[in-house]
Amino acid sequence: MANNKTKCFTCNKDKITYPCEGCSKHFCLMDLIEHRQILNDELHHITNEYNEFKQTMNEQKQNPQNHSLMNQINQWEIKSIEKIQQKAQEYREIFTKSLQTCIYDIEMKFNDLREQIKQFQQENEFTETNLNYLRSQLKVITQELNYPSTMSIQQNSQPLISEVSIILSKKPTWNKWKQNAITVAGGHGQVQKLNQLYCPLGIFIDKNKNIFIADCANHRIVEWKCNAKEGKIVAGGNRTGNRMNQLNYPTDVIVDQQNHSIIIADRGNRRVIQWLNQNQQILIDNIDCHGLAMDKHGFLYVSNYKKNEVKRWEMGEYNEGIVVAGGNGCGSQLNQLSCPTFIFVDEDQTVYVSDYNNHRVMKWRKDAKEGIVVAGGNGKGENLNQVSNPKGVIVDNLGQIYVADSQNHRVMRWCEGKEEGEIVVGGQSRENQLSHSHGLSFDDEGNLYVSDDYNHRIQKFETIL
Repeated sequence: MANNKTKCFTCNKDKITYPCEGCSKHFCLMDLIEHRQILNDELHHITNEYNEFKQTMNEQKQNPQNHSLMNQINQWEIKSIEKIQQKAQEYREIFTKSLQTCIYDIEMKFNDLREQIKQFQQENEFTETNLNYLRSQLKVITQELNYPSTMSIQQNSQPLISEVSIILSKKPTWNKWKQNAITVAGGHGQVQKLNQLYCPLGIFIDKNKNIFIADCANHRIVEWKCNAKEGKIVAGGNRTGNRMNQLNYPTDVIVDQQNHSIIIADRGNRRVIQWLNQNQQILIDNIDCHGLAMDKHGFLYVSNYKKNEVKRWEMGEYNEGIVVAGGNGCGSQLNQLSCPTFIFVDEDQTVYVSDYNNHRVMKWRKDAKEGIVVAGGNGKGENLNQVSNPKGVIVDNLGQIYVADSQNHRVMRWCEGKEEGEIVVGGQSRENQLSHSHGLSFDDEGNLYVSDDYNHRIQKFETIL
C-alpha cells in the first residue's frame, strides 16, 4: 500500500490528514474536529461582539444626546454665555439629522454582515479568512459609528466666547488612480457565456458595488456582484427581438433606487423599458434613445441621438417629455447637439451631454436656452484641448467633468472654464490599455469603472489615497 500519511499540524504525528482551506494546514481527524470547534467558538465570539455593537448602535440611534460629539457641544454650551444657547440648539438639530443619516448607512452595512454571519452559521462553511474579514468589518463600522468621517467639531477662539460649529464634510474627492486596471467583469472573449461580455456600453454601480452592464451585442443586461467570477442575466438574454422579454442592442442602464427596478435604453427597439422582477413595462416608445439618467427627484432623462435632444420625463406619467438640452436641429451652435450619447444630471438638475459628432461635452443648466462647452469643442483630435467622439460622462461633487474619450482610448478630467483637460487613465500603450472607452461610473470609495468596449470587459481603476 502507498504511504499516504503526513504529519498532523497539531499533534505532529504521521497520520492520514485532511486539509483546512482557510489556514492551508493539514490535521488528523481528531485534531481537525478540534480545529473546527475552535473556529466555531471564534464565530460565536464574533457574533456576540456584533450583538453588542447592534445594541450600542440602537442606543445611539435612539439617544443621539449620548454621542461623544454631542457631549462636546454640551460642554461648550455650559462654558458659554446664555445668549448663544439658541445657536447651540440649532447645532443639535443639524447634528441629530446628520447622525441619523450616518447611522442609516452604517446600519445597511451591518445588516449585510449580519446576513453573512447567519449564512456561515447555517451552512457551517467558513474559514479563518472569513472570520478575519468579519472582525475587520466590525472594526471599520465601529470606528465610523463612534467617529463619523463626515462630521467633526470645529472650535474657533474668539474674545470671551469659544464658538463651535458643526462641520459636515462632502464626500471625499479623489485626484489620482492606479494606471494598472483590474478586470471586474468580462475579459474572456466576446461570446455570451456568463463570464463574457460582447461590446459592453453603459454601466451602473449600486451602493454594494454591484455592476449593472448594458451587454450591447449580447442583447442583455448583466449584473456582476462585487468580486464575482461571472454575471447574472437580469434583463433580456433571449436573443435579439422586440418581444417584451427581449432586447435589441441596449446602450445604457440605470437602477431606480426607490423600487429597485432596472431601466434600459433599448436602442434597437426604439424604446425605454423597465424591468421589475422579470416583469416588463415600456416607459417611452418610438424614441431613438441612447443615454439615461435619473435625478434626485425621480425624473428620467433620455438622450435622443436622431432628434439631437435630451428630454426629461416624469416617471409613471404618460407625457411627451420636456426638452432640457438641444432640440434645435443638428448643428454645432450652443443651442444645438449632434448625436448626443451619454448624459449625467447633477443635484441642481443641470444636464451634461456627450455631444458625439461635435467632439465636445455640453453643460445645460435647468431651463437654459443654450449650453456651455465644458470639454473639447476644438475639433476632433488627441490634444489636451480636444476629445474625439466622447461617450460616458460623470461629474464629481466639485464639478469636475470626467469624459470617456472613446476614439482616443482614454478618460479625461475637465474643469469648467479651463482650456485643456488632463488624462486620468488610458491613452497610453500598456498591457491593460483601453480600447474605445464608453460607460463611466464611480463607486463610493472613488474607484473608477470604465466599460472597455472593444476588449469586452469592465475595468476598475483603484484610487490612490
